[in-house]
Amino acid sequence: MLKIFGSSKPDHPMADIKEARKIVEQIPGNDSLKAIDEMFHWLESVRTVEGFKPEYRAELVQLIDDAAQVHARKLSREYLSAPRLSKFQEGRLWGAIHEFWKQSALAFATCIDLHATGAKGAEALKPLMPLLTVRALRALATQMKWQYVRYGPFEEPLWGVFAKIYALAESNKYAQTRVTPYASVPGESSPEQEFLRAVMLSASSPDSLLPLEMEIAERLIAHVSTSFTLVLEQQPDIAYWIDLATSQPPLRVARPPQHAPTLRFFAAGRAEQDLERLIQTVKATNAVPSGVNLGGTYDPQTVLAVLRHLATYWSAKPPARRSPRHNVKSRLKVTHGFDGVLAALTPAKSLDFDESLIESWIVENVSAGGFGAAIPQIKGDWLRIGALVGLQPEGGDNWLIGIVRRLNRESSQQGAVGIQTLARRGQTMQLWPEGGSAGRDSDLGVLLDMAAPNGSPEVELLLRAGALVAGRNLEYQRDGKTFLLLTTAVEESGEDYDRVRFRQMMRDTGE
Repeated sequence: MLKIFGSSKPDHPMADIKEARKIVEQIPGNDSLKAIDEMFHWLESVRTVEGFKPEYRAELVQLIDDAAQVHARKLSREYLSAPRLSKFQEGRLWGAIHEFWKQSALAFATCIDLHATGAKGAEALKPLMPLLTVRALRALATQMKWQYVRYGPFEEPLWGVFAKIYALAESNKYAQTRVTPYASVPGESSPEQEFLRAVMLSASSPDSLLPLEMEIAERLIAHVSTSFTLVLEQQPDIAYWIDLATSQPPLRVARPPQHAPTLRFFAAGRAEQDLERLIQTVKATNAVPSGVNLGGTYDPQTVLAVLRHLATYWSAKPPARRSPRHNVKSRLKVTHGFDGVLAALTPAKSLDFDESLIESWIVENVSAGGFGAAIPQIKGDWLRIGALVGLQPEGGDNWLIGIVRRLNRESSQQGAVGIQTLARRGQTMQLWPEGGSAGRDSDLGVLLDMAAPNGSPEVELLLRAGALVAGRNLEYQRDGKTFLLLTTAVEESGEDYDRVRFRQMMRDTGE
């Protein structure tokens, strides 16, 4: 039908606020995946349709975004708490979460852009700008966090959009205006606080954290965010900087950047002391204080590890490399997992050693403690922080043993890793529980220190996950003698392995 006399409303199902509320209320609440999918499509529709007045568009965006929050939190918990999702499940969950925050960020950014460009009727948005900005920055930061969770690839323009929105808040004098972002969630924030939360997470080396650790880090950052420091000029104790005129992520101050009015320098400030107090409290009580909202209940030792990680990267002095790094270019054969390492160390005895499963990486730099490598083609979904790897340099006959400590996906099929070397040459050993049988009860372990059996009182071994039973020592034999392994510490636990330190002593057989 021709609208001869025009219309004050666009032809859209949400053109009337009562109908819009009804549509949102009718979205099924018992299926968060379906609900979030519907909501980000509504956000996209509301953002792109022509004819809405700026103030009404902003009202609709807030309405949909408010209703979606409970589903976004539920899906995030499901993703982060699952011990191991199938590739399909992981992709479906991650895709829904990431797309929601992307559409939320775009919708709020569109409202802000209308005001910034002086669109007709956009003056009505002026009192809403602090709130719209806080929610835009939070949505953008959360979108970036979910890209960290997958270790990339990263959308290059994100930091540019983030910086422009914050720069607008500064220039219009509402960067420090405090608002309540969501009526259903207690707590206030400001554009400056949201800006600092995002840049501090970026500066905290998220590419060396597990996804669950990233979630904890983000929550801890939010907890202490009012103590962060943001200044216009470089100062001796300021560790990081960002240029609001570029799309570059934050950088650590290695050398002073060329002066520009768009530079911002930031650091932990008083949050370093806040963090240290938290560390001491968790160490002393083996519990996370009730006033720290982590969005869930987590093992205190996991929280403590994240606290220490943040303390390291928030220091005014960067973590020093233990040894110099040298640039090289060479090929590297790679196998993965506890069974993969065992098979590589005992290829003649193992039926599991399949050369077709071996990957080829390119070493780019080496040091005494490890190396960095480029991955031309990522195979499967095993690659993650903490993954155990066996590595054979080109032309070598020995297999090094290492752990993935840093990961960055440059595309879905390519990436780069940082590897910590545990041993230059591993040795398999038959182990069994004390009092058990060397034949019937034994399992293979990997000795990481080749000099240890010749007299060292302590040894470090890799064991299959679950092989170490609390309260039971292990035994092994060498040169006709039986040795007892007394657990000193579990240094690390991965998906399929435990790295354990033992004190060894020769067993008295009474002969």
